[in-house]
Amino acid sequence: MQTPDPSKLADWQIAEECEKSMKTVYQLAEELGIQNNELLPNSHYYGKIDFEPVLERLKNRPDGKYIDVTAITPTPLGEGKSTSTIGLLQGLGRRGKKATGAIRQPSGGPTMNIKGGAAGGGLSQCIPLIPFSFGLTGDNNDIMNAHNLAMVALTARMQHEFNYDDAMLASKNIRRLNINPRSVEMGWVIDFCAQSLRNIMIGMGGPTDGFLMESKFQIAASSELMAILAVSSCMADMRKRIGKIVIAHSKSGDPVTTADLEVDGAMTAWMFNTLKPNLLQTLEGQPLFVHAGPFANIAIGQSSIAADKLALKLSDYHVTESGFGADIGFEKFWNLKCRISGLKPHCAVIVATVRALKSHGGGPPVPPGHPLDPVYTEENVAMVEKGCANLIRHIQTVKKAGINPVICINPFSTDTKAEIAEIKRQAESAGARVAVSHHWLKGGAGALELTDAVIDACAEKTNFKFLYDLDMPLSKRIETIAKKVYGADGVKYLPDAEEKLKKIDNDPELSKLGTCMVKTHLSLSHDPNLKGAPTGWVLPVRDIIVYRGAGFVVPVAGAISLMPGTASDPAFRRIDVDLAQRRVTGVF
Repeated sequence: MQTPDPSKLADWQIAEECEKSMKTVYQLAEELGIQNNELLPNSHYYGKIDFEPVLERLKNRPDGKYIDVTAITPTPLGEGKSTSTIGLLQGLGRRGKKATGAIRQPSGGPTMNIKGGAAGGGLSQCIPLIPFSFGLTGDNNDIMNAHNLAMVALTARMQHEFNYDDAMLASKNIRRLNINPRSVEMGWVIDFCAQSLRNIMIGMGGPTDGFLMESKFQIAASSELMAILAVSSCMADMRKRIGKIVIAHSKSGDPVTTADLEVDGAMTAWMFNTLKPNLLQTLEGQPLFVHAGPFANIAIGQSSIAADKLALKLSDYHVTESGFGADIGFEKFWNLKCRISGLKPHCAVIVATVRALKSHGGGPPVPPGHPLDPVYTEENVAMVEKGCANLIRHIQTVKKAGINPVICINPFSTDTKAEIAEIKRQAESAGARVAVSHHWLKGGAGALELTDAVIDACAEKTNFKFLYDLDMPLSKRIETIAKKVYGADGVKYLPDAEEKLKKIDNDPELSKLGTCMVKTHLSLSHDPNLKGAPTGWVLPVRDIIVYRGAGFVVPVAGAISLMPGTASDPAFRRIDVDLAQRRVTGVF
């Protein structure tokens, strides 16, 4: 097959061409050392892995090298982090290494909106593209069903408790929970960006139409169940976590859990197959696990611990991706995912682009769907130099974890040698390795400089350490993250958040949970308009959500929403079906 030209073809056309010669999932599994009874094919080209028997069989095999891919603070267009993850994996394959990768499963919201499906791009993509982009093995659908089943159980219980007296409830073996309708924590989920569902009324009609109350929707990727999928180590662990989910509080203030509603078992049944990682491949045939899809700005932002543990037993190098910049995705990888999994990384790759650094150096806004300002396609070394303050902050964050940073410069055709040289100069001065990687244009062959830098970094000694100890009060942890990662002068709390903070710090169980910060991905601060490495600001925390099942508390900073909105020019306008060719077109 002739190599497709990414400068002439759309990503979906490149994927379509490469899919003509891709490996079967049986071949992928055999090359990885997965036995037939451990492979659960969904088609000839992708499937699930029954990972618990594999881990038991390979428990004495040493883990491979563990590599995290993160980025500088991106523009709204993204800077090619998934593409770079896949490119590095392809480069490792070109160097003859037995390597695997892990990325998150896309949400229907971004896929049908402006961000796309995060399958990579150019000659560094995950295939088969259409199944990847449209539900894959049904994990997201199962999460939605399990989550909404919890809401069905809650609202039905509220209706019946309102309509029946104690004797009637007792005759049906129903325990009165006295749920406070003004203290319902959970809402409904849908896998689209639907701003009109952020605040709704339900139960309108008569007594048989449910309990009248305010409610809400959030995007499926922000569900606590998605976070539980990302952090669960086995089926027993997931079952236990699901039973701890707090849906609401009683009128006396006690938590009402899924176990109280006796719906946790059925929820786990819906989630039964989701815990098994999905196996796909790169355009060049390297194995790629696609599993879990929590966003990083509103959730934990990691692919699953299950996929990483499985891959580290099957390969010599495993590349996993964290969402958005190092202030969000890597910080949660470092202090949440690694703490929960017990895994220690050997290296972190920070993806940087001239475009994003110009944005941080004073460039105009980069709105999706609009032509780029000429400043982003014309040489401006001074603007890049100023923007590198953002890059250096992310390098410092990775070094605080005690691991080795590698800067991956992901170039566009309009970037100049002088602009790239300035990035290299500043990154090397900050103590990082630097590589220019042309994986988008050349696939694995274009990623060899990056690959060699990562192999060298993985060979060096690390001194991995967490940013904070769980014995530290939550208020101190939030302040530590705000000051040492974001660069804030301090933290201020709105009244509701301050009240919740006091309760958490005084609760022996809640005070030991991890800390999963929620803020914008477009700035180191809470304000997406503050670019570069802003100073002289304070982080405002307006709410604190508790995810007992996932095992962390979620401080919410700024005006972030758990339900994104669909833009005026969404991707679904260009997605269609070619009836003559029997194919889906327009996916990116």
